[in-house]
Amino acid sequence: MIDFTNLPIRNKTYAGANGSKISVIYNGEQYMLKFPAIPSKNREMSYSNGCVSEYIGCHIFDSIGIPVQETLLGTYTRNGRKKIVVACKDFTANGLILQDFASLKNTMIDSIHNGYGTELSDILMTLEEQTAMEPHVLITWFWNIFIIDALIGNWDRHNGNWGFLYNNNTDEITLAPVYDCGSCLFPQADEEIMKRTLEDPDERNLRVFEIPLSGIKINGQKIRYFDFISSLQNSECNMALKRIVPKIDIKEINRIVDKTPFISSLQKDFYKMILKERKERILDYSYQKLCRQEK
Repeated sequence: MIDFTNLPIRNKTYAGANGSKISVIYNGEQYMLKFPAIPSKNREMSYSNGCVSEYIGCHIFDSIGIPVQETLLGTYTRNGRKKIVVACKDFTANGLILQDFASLKNTMIDSIHNGYGTELSDILMTLEEQTAMEPHVLITWFWNIFIIDALIGNWDRHNGNWGFLYNNNTDEITLAPVYDCGSCLFPQADEEIMKRTLEDPDERNLRVFEIPLSGIKINGQKIRYFDFISSLQNSECNMALKRIVPKIDIKEINRIVDKTPFISSLQKDFYKMILKERKERILDYSYQKLCRQEK
């Protein structure tokens, strides 16, 4: 139980739409402290569960072996009100510059869409034709993240929240750790929604097959994770499926959820059920279908 209230505050600022953010020093290192956002859809909630989603989502990426931003849950008290916040370690603190994928996409002079356009064909063209790093490295990274986002139900992986670290002294560019997972695991689900999902198969089906959709689009329509992955239509996505699924340890994921502070037993049951269902019915199903096809 970490209390971030009285930590030294730095002048560094952070962009992004989901909740307020400040820079603090914790244990001698710089962190971005993210505060819970006011829900945009579920007006019955005072604050969304985005900080908890950020924490669990990042720890799931780590459990699968994907480099990810370090996150800590704690509290912050202001004007007598205590809030659950998530501290995200600042991986640019050593002078590295974070450049999002949108900025790399903007270097593609012949692209008909701007950097923030999330049409899959345009993204794949950028991955293939960019010269900042070996295309296969970037393609592998993109599809690995896509598969894990399908597991955790991330609806907001757009071109502005994944990217690269640029070294201004050496002109070198490397992949940034995964960051910004606050839109996974249904952060605007309140207790009533959680109860219904645990009890009603139709609610579970809704949250496995229909929502959330990916932030990536095909012909202007957001991708349904199940439909796209199980279609086996993209060979690079299929390869990521084969890389990632064997590394998903549901027991370890359940341990992460069980050890997450501040959340209720109902929340823990909801998260574990959602993750189990999405693993089995989206990823395992597609993986087994792919294995049969390749025999």
